[in-house]
Amino acid sequence: MNNLTFSVEPSIYQDLVSFYGEVFHLPPLAAKINSLLIFDFERKGISFEELVDYYKASKSSVSTSLQLLLEHRLIAEKDSASRKRYFVTNDRFIRIRFEEIVRRLQIELTLIDRLSDFRGEQDGASQQKFLIYRELLTNNLNNIENSLRQLYDE
Repeated sequence: MNNLTFSVEPSIYQDLVSFYGEVFHLPPLAAKINSLLIFDFERKGISFEELVDYYKASKSSVSTSLQLLLEHRLIAEKDSASRKRYFVTNDRFIRIRFEEIVRRLQIELTLIDRLSDFRGEQDGASQQKFLIYRELLTNNLNNIENSLRQLYDE
């Protein structure tokens, strides 16, 4: 079961499986494959056949899991000169994930501003809580956008 060209630390692997399974609502095999690919630091890729062999899973199960991970853009297919398909983590995933968070924060900010306008004047305590919440959203939005610019040299 260990014909990989890289090492895997079992406790980190298990924590990654739990984390990605929970955060992205991945089925167990998909969470395991995604977590395994994270340890491929040199990004050589793991072939479909290697995954079937490594997990002792059916081709159908591995194929379904890979398709789900590709659809979620967690992984990507690596260009290869051979006929084999190799899979790696998506190097754009951080950007994709945080751009989605930015989009949701922007929507939430717009919605709470619209609600505030609709509600009209508020008492001091309600208005203060609203302002704190709005500032929290705005600060997080700005921090994420600034970090993305730094990460991707924009």
